[in-house]
Amino acid sequence: MTEHDNSRRPGRWRSGAESKQRILQVARELFHQHGYGSTTVRAIATAAEVDPAMVFYFYGTKQGLFSAVTDMSGAVPQAIESIFAGDLATIGERIVRTLVENLDKSDHMPLVTLTRSAPTDPRSEALLREFIDRELTGRLAALLGTPDAELRAGMVNVQILGLAVARYIAHIEPIASASVDELVATFGPLVQHCLTGRTAPP
Repeated sequence: MTEHDNSRRPGRWRSGAESKQRILQVARELFHQHGYGSTTVRAIATAAEVDPAMVFYFYGTKQGLFSAVTDMSGAVPQAIESIFAGDLATIGERIVRTLVENLDKSDHMPLVTLTRSAPTDPRSEALLREFIDRELTGRLAALLGTPDAELRAGMVNVQILGLAVARYIAHIEPIASASVDELVATFGPLVQHCLTGRTAPP
């Protein structure tokens, strides 16, 4: 094969590091759009203009690539700290604002990707549940310190997951196009009631 032919092979014009980054970028977009189950390694390789073997070389398996795409060890957990930095009486608004402001940013797609993939992929479901339990549910329950704290934190999960699905996956209006402030004003009191509102007597 001539040098000219080599230059026309998929991905040949990139360095290894550039190809790896390109694969990750394309995979992030496709997993985000279609979920884990409906996205194939071949589709990722084609969109990234590389051979499928290169995907496996860099990431081992499809699950390995998905894990790299959905890594949330950086900015999202840091953003969650703002939820616990203020008064308990206004934590509902902070939860909704933190969720929406960060998921509206394209660099925080991993949580949306996991939410989209969870119904059809057990590993995605487990990763999403682990993330929510670690970063939100457990900390909220500990903060409340009441006998029904875990139930209240679980009710919050229902609210925020429903909001995430409606806005970012199902694109249900007017939720999908509402401003952050509108969503905070609407859902903040609901989340607050889940945590600190009066419950019906037994």
